[in-house]
Amino acid sequence: MSPDLASSSPQAPDDADLVRRTRRGELSAFEELVDRHRSVVVRVAGRIVGADEAEDISQDAFLRAFHRLHHFRGEAPFRSWLLRITHNAALDHLQRRRPEPVDPATLDTSEPTTSRPPADRLEMRERIERLERKLHGLSPAHRIVLVLRDVEGLSYDEIADITDTPLGSVKGRLHRARDEFVEMLRRNSYDWELPQ
Repeated sequence: MSPDLASSSPQAPDDADLVRRTRRGELSAFEELVDRHRSVVVRVAGRIVGADEAEDISQDAFLRAFHRLHHFRGEAPFRSWLLRITHNAALDHLQRRRPEPVDPATLDTSEPTTSRPPADRLEMRERIERLERKLHGLSPAHRIVLVLRDVEGLSYDEIADITDTPLGSVKGRLHRARDEFVEMLRRNSYDWELPQ
């Protein structure tokens, strides 16, 4: 059986079981947690600090999670707990250093390159680069709620838990972040067809 089929089978251990096994000293269980959540951790870290630093932040987040696993109480899903650690690691990084612009060569347009002519692919890559720059123009507090809600699809409650912010503040920040982001995009109205 392939590893992909094994991980999607009903017998695959849930996160809580993997946490228990890791606490008992099974490092392979933590490796499975890393494999399971790596992509979302890298995405969230990349949206906060930029693609160039995302891998370092994600490694830091997993290292912090491993050393703090005894603090995980299971009151929230492991993913939310891990994303809170990722959020804090990324903010710590931002406090130490200002993020640099995203390298467009590292961006994944998530679209097969053969389906579009080269000029369209270039235009898409340029738009993504401008979008990433505008996203990084938001404050970290606004950027993280926008990314967690609109990119990662997390609930307001999960975002409140991850960012250690009251639910009303999360909703307010998200509203302001969306308004700011749309206004930034409107300033480039030639690039984005937005309603007035």
